[in-house]
Amino acid sequence: MLPDFVWDRHSNPKSGWTRLLAYPLLIAAGYTRRWRVLGVTVLFVLLNPVLFPEPESPSDDWMATVVRAERQWSDRGRSFIGVGFPQVLNLVQLPVFAYNIYAVYERQPLETVVATAATMGLKLWFVAELVRRYDGADTASASRSGGRR
Repeated sequence: MLPDFVWDRHSNPKSGWTRLLAYPLLIAAGYTRRWRVLGVTVLFVLLNPVLFPEPESPSDDWMATVVRAERQWSDRGRSFIGVGFPQVLNLVQLPVFAYNIYAVYERQPLETVVATAATMGLKLWFVAELVRRYDGADTASASRSGGRR
């Protein structure tokens, strides 16, 4: 479970969108063997959830809703990986991601592009399912007040 301040800052849509777009950059940097770009991008991905300020007001942006849905899912004690739906999407994503890394290592262009698209597609499908299940309860204010919704 992440601290409130991390969820609050990560709910800035810029955080989610830039984190999503960092994945193809990671893959491209690995494929082209640009190690500095790879290192900076990995650092960015790690720091991303706290790099952007907390939004002044809740955003209707889809990516902000994704973060709220992820938080609600986590706060309710649900796993992000498993055999149930939608967790199985992340489970399936693991070998696809591993193959993506292999394709990058072997510098297989078509396989790299397809595996990158599949990895991102599975992740977006997973978070779209979380958004679909999101009940709209304000998880940030619920956790600040000590209660769960």
